[in-house]
Amino acid sequence: MPFFDATDYEEQMEEMETAMEEIQRDVDALQLENQLFHRFLKRNTGGADSLNEPKKKRRGKVPSALSIDQKLEIVQSELDEVTKDRNESKVTSEKLIDTLRAVLEETDLRISELKKDAYEFKRDIVVGAENMRTGRTMAEKVVRYMEDKLRQRDAMIEKLRLKNATLKTQKQKVEAQLRQKEEMGDVLHYIDFHQLQIENKQYVQKIDERNEELLKLKSTTGTTVQALNTLKNNLTGLLQESTWLAKEINSRQGQLKKLSTDAAAVQAELQHEKRLQKRLGQEDSTDNAMPQIMDYVQQKKEMYELEEEVKNWERKVEIAEMAAKKAKRKINMAKEGTR
Repeated sequence: MPFFDATDYEEQMEEMETAMEEIQRDVDALQLENQLFHRFLKRNTGGADSLNEPKKKRRGKVPSALSIDQKLEIVQSELDEVTKDRNESKVTSEKLIDTLRAVLEETDLRISELKKDAYEFKRDIVVGAENMRTGRTMAEKVVRYMEDKLRQRDAMIEKLRLKNATLKTQKQKVEAQLRQKEEMGDVLHYIDFHQLQIENKQYVQKIDERNEELLKLKSTTGTTVQALNTLKNNLTGLLQESTWLAKEINSRQGQLKKLSTDAAAVQAELQHEKRLQKRLGQEDSTDNAMPQIMDYVQQKKEMYELEEEVKNWERKVEIAEMAAKKAKRKINMAKEGTR
């Protein structure tokens, strides 16, 4: 029975694994090379039709191996194609970057304009239009402020429209000059023609920018009109509520005044009865004769009735004070709402 050597077996396995790895690397390299050749063949032979031909027809035409020069030619062609794609991607990326930069600049400009409008609104309306006596915002100043803003927007729109018309006229003039020179046979120099193309692109870009700005201004104007209508409706509701609260306050103040007068009268009557009771007590103490029982009962009855009446008036005073406090709270809430 032959002797089994574990060391030799492990060495053989390592050699086999190494050989397998080398074969795998060669297979991967061949796959990449085949993919490269396939793309080159597809691009230079008119697509997949020539690739899908039967092998019997192509076996005699296609060589079994490529020479080094042919491989170099294919690699150079693919390298040129990759370079072309990279340059196109670079141009597209630069255009996209320029567009995004323009959008960012427009956004920053719009943000600064919105901050300016918010500051002016706070300065002229929130603080400047507040009535020092009542603490409420005056509707006339709000409406006047909105109307001024709308007039400014309309003036800006008209200005941009005129500028847009001027740019279009300049563009038509330049195009007419170009057509005239072409008809007269005057051959433009390449640099002049290139300069005119650049100017034409600039004018077209400016026209597009003005048109976009005009559309944005129209949209902003519509939003401003909607906000103005909303503010008018809110202001009308607040004025109606303020009128109702003023009437309610006057009514409650009248009730409070009446209750205060009644309470004062009750207090005076109570003091009068107390003084009368005290005097009667003094007269009873000085009188040697004993008081009559019916007089005592009558006086007790009157005292209980007066005490009950005093309690009723005290409850009425408490109710009036609670109503007055409630009316004051509504007044304070109305003042805070109008601010």
